[in-house]
Amino acid sequence: MARYIGYKRPKDIGRTLRYLIRYLGGHKWMFLFVAVLVLISTGANIMGTYLLKPVINRFILPGDVTGLLKAVTGMGLLYFVGAFATFGYNQLMVKTAQKVIKEIRQDLFAHVQKLPLKYFDAHTHGELMSRFTNDVDTVQEAMNNSFAMLIQSFLMLTGTITMMLVLSVRLTLIVVVFLLLMAAFIKFNGSHSRKYFQRQQEEIGKINGFVEEMAAGQKVEKVFNHEKVDFERFCEMNEALRKESTNALTFAGMMVPTIVSLSYVNYAVSACVGGLFTLSGMLDIGSLASYLVYVRQSAMPMNQFTQQVNFLLAALSGAERIFDMMDEEPEIDEGDITLCNVENRDGKWVECEQKTGNYAWREVKDGRAVLTLLKGDVRFHDVEFSYVRGKKILNGISLYAKPGQKIAFVGSTGAGKTTIVNLVNRFYEIDAGTITYDGIDIRRIRKDDLRRSMAMVIQDTHLFTGTIAENIRYGKPDATEEDIREAARVANADSFIRRLPQGYDTMIYGDGSNLSQGQRQLLAIARAAVVKPPVLVLDEATSSIDTRTERLIEKGMDAIMEGRTVFVIAHRLSTVRNSKAIMVLEKGEVIERGDHDELLQQKGRYYQLYTGQFELE
Repeated sequence: MARYIGYKRPKDIGRTLRYLIRYLGGHKWMFLFVAVLVLISTGANIMGTYLLKPVINRFILPGDVTGLLKAVTGMGLLYFVGAFATFGYNQLMVKTAQKVIKEIRQDLFAHVQKLPLKYFDAHTHGELMSRFTNDVDTVQEAMNNSFAMLIQSFLMLTGTITMMLVLSVRLTLIVVVFLLLMAAFIKFNGSHSRKYFQRQQEEIGKINGFVEEMAAGQKVEKVFNHEKVDFERFCEMNEALRKESTNALTFAGMMVPTIVSLSYVNYAVSACVGGLFTLSGMLDIGSLASYLVYVRQSAMPMNQFTQQVNFLLAALSGAERIFDMMDEEPEIDEGDITLCNVENRDGKWVECEQKTGNYAWREVKDGRAVLTLLKGDVRFHDVEFSYVRGKKILNGISLYAKPGQKIAFVGSTGAGKTTIVNLVNRFYEIDAGTITYDGIDIRRIRKDDLRRSMAMVIQDTHLFTGTIAENIRYGKPDATEEDIREAARVANADSFIRRLPQGYDTMIYGDGSNLSQGQRQLLAIARAAVVKPPVLVLDEATSSIDTRTERLIEKGMDAIMEGRTVFVIAHRLSTVRNSKAIMVLEKGEVIERGDHDELLQQKGRYYQLYTGQFELE
């Protein structure tokens, strides 16, 4: 109980239960079977205790050994059935719960992949990961244990009190008084321990965040000799955690001893009063024996039932966060135009199955397919965009990139350079205007096909756990070994890869922590190069590469991008000198456009940037 008591209760239990029932409904017969087995297990336990009465009164006191053996054998069979039912429902519950959790986890992951980028902008990675780890684990453990245990505890408590009333109503009043005392203590203890466990979770979160920051910023910490100050801060947070943990565990630790003590007192009082009833002839010995066993059993289901309620509330709270995430609106994709492979047959482009390196947009009109050859003609028409309503990032942008052109965007930070390429990919939806791709409004193109026609290399390189070859192949799953090596050679990554101990089979861990930043960017460029896309976007792709390597990459890229459209975003102006057109952005507007020489002649903002009279930052 201590582990979960710090969770907040769900805000809308009814809605969360409805969601859960949808998943449980697919396994309703299995859950029903579990409930039946729980009923058999509990019934065997309760009836086995009640059988003590006839065994003592009919066989032990009269000295009937033969009858006693038969009765004990019958009780043994009854307990064996109960034990078998307990084993059965535990195994079934685990298997069924795992199936349900698998379905929830799969649906959650599938939905996350459909969410727009703005959702990830507004939520931290840790917050998203907690849905797949803490929240899913909480639901899983509750389903493994709490579902059956809650039913069993309820049936056990109800059945025990019922049988006690059957045996002696007056004695049962004593037990009811003690059960009420236990319930009052459990409520008091739970409210206080919950408060301290919530504080404990907050302090743990602070320490985790601080340690994560320190681990990631070790170089900075050592450079500025900040170890002593950071250690003092850690000690302060550690002491705060100690205090809250001590308070929380003090209350949590009081639960079981207090309940056990009350149950002992309950048993002693019941035994004394029951003995007096027996001596006075108000109760027979068999009934007293059965009754006292029930007294010992009564405290446990009360404690278990309370604990399972806490577990379930924690699980419902975790489930609510999971289902809240599933309720997030997915990306809008109303596109019906798709991308297909085409080949030239007798001067006419026709759709084909094999990959020819030529593509076309496929649109169905009047029941027949109409093909528009993919050339890479991208145009913006009076495009307006804002991440936050009322704060425009792009204000009426109009520009074009003809097939085969290399278009560069320069400007100060926040001018809208990266935003433009993000809109081409439809990572975000524009507020006004249109963006066309080969004359087609990109909102009519299915997003998967739109993005399949492009490749993107961003400044913040992200590599995945796996071999170098697998990371390059990420851009094209069916790429051959020769395709991978060719892409690496184009990106000028082949030479350093071959110098590694395992070459292309070298494993990458921790987002490429065993490689330099420049090497990671070379792999990211190779990953884009292996696709040979009609449109390539380079967003500060060469920022961590030396000038010599950058020139080699540019030559390779020019070779594979011949006849293709390239968008380049760069702070280093030397990388955009050979661009067909350079767009100078400022406050969401294009203030200058032209090639390198034309912009220098204008002696405007680009001239200031190039000569160092105006800093990009």
